[in-house]
Amino acid sequence: FMCTCNSQPVLKRAAAKHLIERYYHQLTEGCGNEACTNEACGSSPGFQRMDNNAAAIKALELYKNNAKLCDPHPSKKGASSAFPENSAKGAHNFSACSNGKMNHKDLQPTREDFRDLNFLTEEKVYEILSLCSETEDYSPLIRVIGRVFSSAESLVQSFRKAKQHTKEELKSLQAKDEDKDEDEKETASGSSTAMEVEPEASASSADGPSDGENNVQKFGPVEVSVDIEAVRRVYDKLLSNEKIEAAFLNALVYLSPNVECDLTYHNVYAADPNYLNVFIIVMENSNLHSPEYLEIALPQFCKAMSKLPLPALAKLARLWSQYSADQIRRLVETFQQLITYTVISNEFSSDNLVNEDDGVVAATKCLKIVYYANVLGGDLDMDHNEEDDDEPIPESSELTLQELLGEERRNKKGPRVDPLETELGIRSSDCRKPLISFEDFINEPLNDVLEMDKDYTFFKVETESKFSFMTCPFILNAVTKNLGLYYDNRIRMYSERRITALYSLVQGQQLNPYLRLKVRRDHIIDDALVRLEMIAMENPADLKKQLYVEFEGEQGVDEGGVSKEFFQLVVEEIFNRDIGMFTYDESTKLFWFNPSSFENEGQFTLIGIVLGLAIYNNCILDVHFPMVVYRKLMGKKGTFRDLADSHPVLYQSLKDLLEYEGNVEEDMMITFQISQTDLFGNPLMYDLKEGGDKIPVTNENRKDFVALYAEYMLNKSVEKQFKAFRRGFHMVTNESPLKYLFRPEEIELLICGSRNLDFQALEDSTEYDGGYNKDSRIIRDFWETVHSFGQEQKRLFLQFTTGTDRAPVGGLGKLKMIIAKNGPDSDRLPTSHTCFNVLLLPEYSTKEKLTERLLKAITYAKGFGML
Repeated sequence: FMCTCNSQPVLKRAAAKHLIERYYHQLTEGCGNEACTNEACGSSPGFQRMDNNAAAIKALELYKNNAKLCDPHPSKKGASSAFPENSAKGAHNFSACSNGKMNHKDLQPTREDFRDLNFLTEEKVYEILSLCSETEDYSPLIRVIGRVFSSAESLVQSFRKAKQHTKEELKSLQAKDEDKDEDEKETASGSSTAMEVEPEASASSADGPSDGENNVQKFGPVEVSVDIEAVRRVYDKLLSNEKIEAAFLNALVYLSPNVECDLTYHNVYAADPNYLNVFIIVMENSNLHSPEYLEIALPQFCKAMSKLPLPALAKLARLWSQYSADQIRRLVETFQQLITYTVISNEFSSDNLVNEDDGVVAATKCLKIVYYANVLGGDLDMDHNEEDDDEPIPESSELTLQELLGEERRNKKGPRVDPLETELGIRSSDCRKPLISFEDFINEPLNDVLEMDKDYTFFKVETESKFSFMTCPFILNAVTKNLGLYYDNRIRMYSERRITALYSLVQGQQLNPYLRLKVRRDHIIDDALVRLEMIAMENPADLKKQLYVEFEGEQGVDEGGVSKEFFQLVVEEIFNRDIGMFTYDESTKLFWFNPSSFENEGQFTLIGIVLGLAIYNNCILDVHFPMVVYRKLMGKKGTFRDLADSHPVLYQSLKDLLEYEGNVEEDMMITFQISQTDLFGNPLMYDLKEGGDKIPVTNENRKDFVALYAEYMLNKSVEKQFKAFRRGFHMVTNESPLKYLFRPEEIELLICGSRNLDFQALEDSTEYDGGYNKDSRIIRDFWETVHSFGQEQKRLFLQFTTGTDRAPVGGLGKLKMIIAKNGPDSDRLPTSHTCFNVLLLPEYSTKEKLTERLLKAITYAKGFGML
């Protein structure tokens, strides 16, 4: 990284040279203000003119004395570009003066050496590059790049699109043939003169390939004045030269602190929206993720970018959403590389939090812009949203006391929403298919060092001084987010417990700090659902207490394991096909709401409560819903494409209808009336449109037919059942950050756990107690036996040991099972503490006896007792 270490003296010399040049132009051309009072200014009434040689010497003196510099008068802005001869001679004279080698030849006109060039165009870069190639001396180009790319003002003016003529102007030009040649000259020179650039030229296809064209119509084209395609071509030409690349690097080191200062203290974007060009141009550098940028240049630039105001961040996201998937991936890799490099280069811990590293925090904030660009540029479905519940969830009678005690609930107004999401007018759940996978935004090294308890605290406190990665959930994996949700649930449980204790003191009543359910095994649905219905009606806040289940006639104490079995038994009963609340698809092995169910809405509400309680109490359920159920829980309606998962046979039929090349009306003879069957097999007719039985499906209206069919199957036919189900779910999770943190597919993982059972990962993570270790004979025999089990036996083993046959979020490696010695060889069966994932294993004398005893234990494991 030697190039940046030596950059500071070079940059100081460049700054000094720039000042001397300004003094020179002040002496030779003036500031443009005819009433100027500065004696060292050519515009001053009493100023005596001097030749270029004398002006160069005088400029050096003024620089040494730190003399007054005039601000350019509006009429003179851009004047340095308008006098190339003076500029060239003046710049040459400075060089000669500073080297002490001025002679008569120096007073003669010389070839332009670009020292007065304060902005760049594609043509100008190629011109300088051509001259440098002829002489094999690239120093003039390196100096120009260093000067322009280290100055925000210069970059803002660089690579502008040529002024676009209106239709009226074009007609006028065509009508005046005598002016045609002149107009062509002006157009040609427009790319190299700052004054002839339209600051807010309308965006064209040059903003990037049109992967997001479908969404451009919805959001409108993003108007920027920089020619992005020209910038890309310039970078492609120049970055192959190592010396020139170093100039970009050094310039970025100098540029970033000044840009950060401008944005923090001077509100430059509000004054000139074209200031965004700085970030657009720099981020097109395809070498930003290379090692030499990661130490200083890129972290500083990310800090500057993170200071952009919200409208600028939104505009940048909209612009990038029009980029191709490969260009989005390059942007993601740039910021991910910086985060990973910083994480592995430092030793983060609870004493040295990654949350306090400015570079990582800034890069994460920048990655958020790309994340929303990825969402915007993807396949959006913004029209099919579930309506909010008609009635608000009833508030607890505890609310008044909570307010008096300073315990008023947070997020009462609804779940947290990201400000950038609001500014853009979209949600992550609106995106059916992003430009690149959401998994590409997860940074595993960051997740490994993140202290989630501290991060959650920062998330809840919401102070500007402490950054929480939970505000950027796209960068977190499901395991880390699940841990954050666990902290949120536990703290809410403790809060409810504390409120209950205070109530007992104030009112003198003995209230229960837990959500207690006492149930009979053979009447589990009746007992549980009746009790939950009473709680939901009387005091919904009690649902947020910690669940405590007791099976009547059994001695088990619920430290988590009894609840696990309770949930499993309830789910088995609810999804029993004889009850008829859900239909079952043999081909997909999935359940769907039965539109003809005899059960009332309250029953579906209670099922939603059970699902919410499972998440809230960190229990995994064996439920089999299609993904559209979780999308609907997150506020999105089902559409035609969701039928592929929930109703695959119907989906294929409708897909064939859409793709049919013949005459649909004559060949298929179907109408906008469809037929369904009830529980008893009786046909039920439904009109997708009014008078649907008289409206034939044709080639022209078949898309409408398919959309209405899907709308009926996934939304209208089960509207009452699903609304009740969702209402019950939200009774438990309405104050949770669940919706903010998780995508629909992650919600499924949260509720159902992973179906992939990696027993090698379980073995690697298992701990031993009571005298056993991984090298003990019986432990080796034990794992050989378990690995030899079939899939069903492995599920029974997990059920016996942990209380569920599913792997938690993150897989079996996250389970932390303990195998403890339970005495010497005997005929006792293995036993388990499902609350703590502990297996108690006697030291059996042979492998055969171990296998026989273990299989018997896992096959006939029902009920709880006290050991």
